[in-house]
Amino acid sequence: MHNVSTEQETTELANEFSKEISLGDVIVLNGDLGSGKTFFVNKTLLNFEITDVNSPTFAIVNEYEGKVKFYHLDFYRIEKIIELYDIGIEDYFDCKEAISFVEWGNLFNDVLPEKRIEVNFKLNSNFTRDIEFKKI
Repeated sequence: MHNVSTEQETTELANEFSKEISLGDVIVLNGDLGSGKTFFVNKTLLNFEITDVNSPTFAIVNEYEGKVKFYHLDFYRIEKIIELYDIGIEDYFDCKEAISFVEWGNLFNDVLPEKRIEVNFKLNSNFTRDIEFKKI
């Protein structure tokens, strides 16, 4: 568990995390609105020369190409699991030439791959954040 109190501390954590991920990884980010999920993805992808990261809340999937390819998915607006199958969720998760980030993945645990990295964000009352990494 990492407690961060500034954007700089979160950026440093994202920089370290970027060294630990590799092609084929699926990274699931869980946490309330405003807890820092998209900010963390943004800072992680800067290490791969990607500077145009936006929340995929309305698009559902954003694709980025830098040093490697990334898929950035957001389950927040998904109402039924069939919507994920309609967009080809298995193809994103099975792709070994890209890394996938999934915000709000906990809303549809049944579609998540067995092997994944979970990053859990908790916004504390003093505006610090607890960030926990788990390999599953």
